Order: sequence, then C-alpha cells, then structure tokens
Amino acid sequence: MSRLQGAVIGCGFFAQNQLNAWADLPGADIVALCDRDALRLAETAARFGIARTYADAGAMFAVEKLDFVDIATTVAAHRPLVEMAARAGVDVICQKPFAANMADARAMVAAVEAAGKTLMVHENFRWQSAVRRVIEIVRAGELGEVFFGRISFRSGYDVFAGQPYLAEGKRFIIEDLGIHVLDIARALFGDVTRMAATTRRINPAIRGEDVATMLLSHAAGATSVVDCSYATQRAPETFPESLIEIDGTKGSLRLEAGYRLTGPHGVEDLSPPILPWASQPWHNIQESVLIIQRHFLECIAAGKQPETSAADNLQTLALVEAAYLSASEGRVVELATL
Repeated sequence: MSRLQGAVIGCGFFAQNQLNAWADLPGADIVALCDRDALRLAETAARFGIARTYADAGAMFAVEKLDFVDIATTVAAHRPLVEMAARAGVDVICQKPFAANMADARAMVAAVEAAGKTLMVHENFRWQSAVRRVIEIVRAGELGEVFFGRISFRSGYDVFAGQPYLAEGKRFIIEDLGIHVLDIARALFGDVTRMAATTRRINPAIRGEDVATMLLSHAAGATSVVDCSYATQRAPETFPESLIEIDGTKGSLRLEAGYRLTGPHGVEDLSPPILPWASQPWHNIQESVLIIQRHFLECIAAGKQPETSAADNLQTLALVEAAYLSASEGRVVELATL
C-alpha cells in the first residue's frame, strides 16, 4: 500500500514530538510544513529534512496533493484550518483543545463529515501505555461494576518555560491539562451527566487557574474525581504522570507514581520506553504521540472512526465548558444543557 502524504501546520514546541513520531511511522510521509514564524519554520524543516514549506495554509492546500494534515497550532486557528482542510478533501488530526467553544467544534465536525473525511483529535493522554493498560482492565470487566474512580495530575513542573503562552490566557489548567484528564475519565467510566468544579490561581505570575477539582457523575453509575494542579510541590516530582484509583465490585486498582500498577494481576511495572528521540520526563507523553498517530493511520486504512474522533471529543470538550461554568457560578452543571 502506498504511503500517505501529509503536512503539519504549526512548528511549535509540541509539534516537534508529532514530527518525530511521523518519521517513525512506516505508513506516512510528511512532505510539507506550514508556519507563520519564518525562523521556526526554517529550523524545523531543516531538522526533519522537509523541503516544501509555506507561511500560508491556503497556499499549501492549493499546491500540495495531500492525504492528511496534522494541525498543531493553538486553538484560535483550529476552526479555519479544519474547514480549509475539509474543502481540500483531506483527513485531519487536530491538536487539543479541539475548539474554543462548542459551536465551533460542532461546525468543524459537520464540515469534515460533509466532505466524507476523518477528523481525529490529538487527545493523547488516554493513549499513554500505562493509562491504556488501565483502560483495558476496566473495559474487560475485570473490576466488575466500577462505582468510584479518581484521576489525579498534581505537579510543580515549570510548563511555562517551553510554552510561555500558557501563562497568558484567562483559562489555563482545565483547558490545557484538565481536558486530558477529563478525557481519561470518559475513557474509563463513560460519558458524564453532571459536574461540579472549583478552581484556584496560586501562581501570581499567570492569568488563569492553576488548580482545579472536579466531581463527575457518569451515566453508567460511577462517580469520579478529577483533580489537577501545577501548584503542587512534590518530592519526587511526578510530572507528567496521571495517577489513577478505581474501585469496582470485583476489586480495585491503583496506578501509582513511577508507573506502578497494583490490580487484578498483582503488581505490574508499566514504565514506558524512552524512544530514541524522546527525553525524560516527557517520554510517556512522547510515546503516546506515536501510538495515537499510528491509530490515526490504521483508522484511515480501515475506513473506521478513530477512538478519539472529533465527534467523540465533543463530549470531552463539553466537560471543559461545564467545569468553567460550574466554577464561575458555584453550581452543579447538567451536561445535557450544554
């Protein structure tokens, strides 16, 4: 089967991981890059040996014969770029957060569906190998009926050093990190009917919230707690691990610091590999980038919807909106109203 021809739009901090992962995957070639920052574009093109570069996405779509595009920009550019890709008739994988609001998200889903193409969200936390193992155990019914869960991400890691724009937005931890942890909760326990949330800003140098605690009621009957913090001082530092506790009628499991899983199979070491281009402590996320992009290619080849399709991700994005609404108004939010 011929290799798919792809392009990446956005050459920032995290896009380097995506480009490394594409280079490792045998089913695709990245043949073009697009970024409005000329220096960043030139440096990235040289690093990955990509000859064709563009400052304008419209010009790129007009010239290139692409099978797919990987949109690795910040959220404000997502809707126009996704709709542009739909008009060009290419499959799309788009960075999270998928959209700035639910109206934009629904419009993007509709545009790509009308074009008959695939739209997947790069929602990679549920694809981390340790988290994936937990999902497999739960979905196999090994814990019985799950009635409680907690997914926790607490750290003092300086994420602003590599992504300084994160300090500038009115929204921070729920939109940037909490969306991942909320998506893990959905992957484990199913969709949510109602939510209550509180937020705090501890770091005075940022504009948005850096602590959030969310209580979720799931349609299948479980209750889960999702808590996130970039203001937590831990020794040793656990960034970027998600710690998970789950109780079911047949047993419990705990994914603890250091990728140690205690559950129905005893104690398992789920330490992820360090890929040749990866580095600690980011290696678990970097591995998940490779896994999710492989899933995208497999779904295109099989003609099936990805697990983290944009249509599915509408439910995760709704949790983000519900969390902010709950925190601002001090009330429980019913998801059906969003």
